Amino acid sequence: MAEVVIARVGYGHPDALLLVEEVQAEYVRRYGGRDETPLDPMVFEPPSGSFFVGYLDGRPVATGAWRRSTVEALGSTRTAEVKRMYVAPAARGIGLARRMLAHLETDAAAHGAEVVVLETGLAQPEAITLYESSGYTPVPAFGYYRDAPLSRCYARRLPRTA
Repeated sequence: MAEVVIARVGYGHPDALLLVEEVQAEYVRRYGGRDETPLDPMVFEPPSGSFFVGYLDGRPVATGAWRRSTVEALGSTRTAEVKRMYVAPAARGIGLARRMLAHLETDAAAHGAEVVVLETGLAQPEAITLYESSGYTPVPAFGYYRDAPLSRCYARRLPRTA
């Protein structure tokens, strides 16, 4: 059985950079260009956020991150935004995206988030399916791509932590 490990790393970690470039190539293929959302790597440093790499048998194959957000959603301003969700093609179909999403939600909740928000696009139907099947509901558009016709925004209230 394959071993999966999710580890927090800095945004500049070589495994993170490798996978971020892969996801950017995916955006070029699906949307015709890279994600141009301005990002300061420091937003992924605790306590304002975290960046994670998922390893399958020691190989980096998945990423996910969250950062504090100013978006009000589902009646809360204590929000965290999911960013850089990605699973390499060779590792898809075994539940890594769902596992990473759950990990991000747990970590964000441990840092005080009540609601998680995210933005995805219509050219990523598998992402939309993942989010909707994980309890995310559509919310008004926000962020860099709020006026883009292919953009879709979602939110999910997190379970209260002890």
